[in-house]
Amino acid sequence: VIALPAGGDRPADGPGTNWLLVGSDSRAGLDQERQAELGTGDAQGRRTDTVMLVHIPESGGKPTMVSLPRDSLVEIPGQGEDKLNAAFAYGGSQLLARTVESNTGVRIDHYAEVGLGGFADITDAIGGVDLCVKEPMKDPKANLDLQPGCQTLQGPQALGYVRTRATAQGDLDRVRHQREFLGALTDKVSGPEVLANPFRLFPLILNTSQSFLVGRQDHVWHLGSLGMAMKGISSGQGVTTTVPFGGFGETDGGQSVVEWDDEGSEQLFGALAKDTPVPPEVITNESSLGG
Repeated sequence: VIALPAGGDRPADGPGTNWLLVGSDSRAGLDQERQAELGTGDAQGRRTDTVMLVHIPESGGKPTMVSLPRDSLVEIPGQGEDKLNAAFAYGGSQLLARTVESNTGVRIDHYAEVGLGGFADITDAIGGVDLCVKEPMKDPKANLDLQPGCQTLQGPQALGYVRTRATAQGDLDRVRHQREFLGALTDKVSGPEVLANPFRLFPLILNTSQSFLVGRQDHVWHLGSLGMAMKGISSGQGVTTTVPFGGFGETDGGQSVVEWDDEGSEQLFGALAKDTPVPPEVITNESSLGG
């Protein structure tokens, strides 16, 4: 997939490595029975369900994972102001990467995308992911019906957990769920239960190689350094945050959007671009997201 912008007015290539991680709602390869099982609907094309920016420091410091709400109001090159996920709909991965670069000032080095079927397959390949659900979650559109408590989520349940917006804070709750899931997934993948069990390890390798789309200049083995960074993040040796929240607003068409806090966002992305520690005051913890 051609993911990264070619030429043009891109941010400077700074120290460290920056990944743009995208979970798309692509239904490629899913028959009607699998679509019904996963609660995906039958929409055509690819849209973004998840957008995350991961910075891996050059000096070996703490990696940082930043959730970018898909409903963020941003300036899309050539399209004007719109939701972040609209960039993907307008121009695919290349325009999405260009939009992230132009709104953050952070140059993207690598791109990885996983569709709905691949997401569920990876979860199932490792025997599910352990998560603690804080309150009842029910979303018929996502085939999701979870009760509070710690439990193992299989592929369809995990997919519903990270996709649902049927919660009090919608998109902000969703990015919190996505961060929780990625941490739990990384813990499971790097644990002996998977690494020492070939019946889980080999399906994971095969499913991952088939499920991920990476940039033209990238290869699946580049995911190794990303995996190490994610392991550090999930073990507490890293920073997880959401773009500093400025409030809710509306587009000209009346759609609800998430607005960034300009000053806080500038500090956050400025630190990533310069490969310096993120100021603690701009790190958004779960309680400020309603968790």
